[in-house]
Amino acid sequence: MTWTMAPEPYDSPVAVALWRAYYTEVSDRWYLLHEGRRTDPDELEREIAAYRGADLAPPRGGLLIARYGGEPAGSAGVRLLDGTTAELTRVFLREPVRGKGGAALLVRAAEDAARALGADRMILDTRGDLVEARALYARLGYRETEPHNDDPYAEHWFSKRLD
Repeated sequence: MTWTMAPEPYDSPVAVALWRAYYTEVSDRWYLLHEGRRTDPDELEREIAAYRGADLAPPRGGLLIARYGGEPAGSAGVRLLDGTTAELTRVFLREPVRGKGGAALLVRAAEDAARALGADRMILDTRGDLVEARALYARLGYRETEPHNDDPYAEHWFSKRLD
């Protein structure tokens, strides 16, 4: 089986399905950790609908879909914040394909997409409980930095030069 990464409209059926899977997983993880329950279904639907990802569209952004053996397996979004800084977001792989090398390929493809937008630096934020993500970013050369936003769920901020 091989990995492929390709741009996809943020509102395509594949992108929407992956957004739903991503948001459900990270939301449920947060609620299980902090409140001992899964996300309320009504809240889940409101939040998924509230952020469709229009900022992940050209000319200032992009969404990449990872496919493993031709099947949709994950996503990563990039949005240009200013002339030289892009933000990495929505990095996600479905559970059955984790551990098969796709995450690093996906992040590197997102870095290439950021460079194509004119960025020479990538930033991102993540939560403390997403230890796998933090380990991935560190392995790929991201360094923890001071906060660059006031996202109430962000606990760790990273940056990397895209030389």
